[in-house]
Amino acid sequence: MSGDARERILGRVREANRDREPVAHPGSLPEAAEPPAPLGETGRTDPVGAFEVRLRAAGGEVVQLANEAAARSWLDEFATGFETVSVCAGVPDALQPVLPAAPPEEAALGVSAAVGAAAQTGSLLLSSREGRRSQLLPPVHLVWVRAEDVRLTLGDALQSCREDLPAVLALHSGPSKSADIGQILITGVHGPGRIIAAIVGG
Repeated sequence: MSGDARERILGRVREANRDREPVAHPGSLPEAAEPPAPLGETGRTDPVGAFEVRLRAAGGEVVQLANEAAARSWLDEFATGFETVSVCAGVPDALQPVLPAAPPEEAALGVSAAVGAAAQTGSLLLSSREGRRSQLLPPVHLVWVRAEDVRLTLGDALQSCREDLPAVLALHSGPSKSADIGQILITGVHGPGRIIAAIVGG
């Protein structure tokens, strides 16, 4: 930005604030408490259960599967509802649907593997190394997450990833939503309208 443009902008800001009453500085921010009270005692002892409550409240779906064999069995039945799939790079072979592959913008289902999850916010942590297009473009997004990777707080979940951070670490806390037009909430506008967290183990 040139010096002249900067001065013009600052001049407008000064003019707009010229007749306003000064406001006292509010002081330092209070220390944040983690986890917040709504997580409750159950959430402290059962992060997976608390994560499910939070993600469902945001419109997501959760299925808990005892082990990889149960996950495979569930996946075979679940995949029958789709014609094509786009699978992210981090998904193990055993957890990939037996469906024709399609580009993310054409696939009916996207499948990825979370690097972690946070019970506090009901958020899945997704790595950009997997390929963001398969996480965002298909209308339905299935996310595998290991039960041991569901942490109590968002801080804990982020801390567990700090040794091997990707370029982008995305937080997915339910299906895509927007109320920009007419204040009417619509899902699936900027991404998947349906998100399923499949938790394996525990």
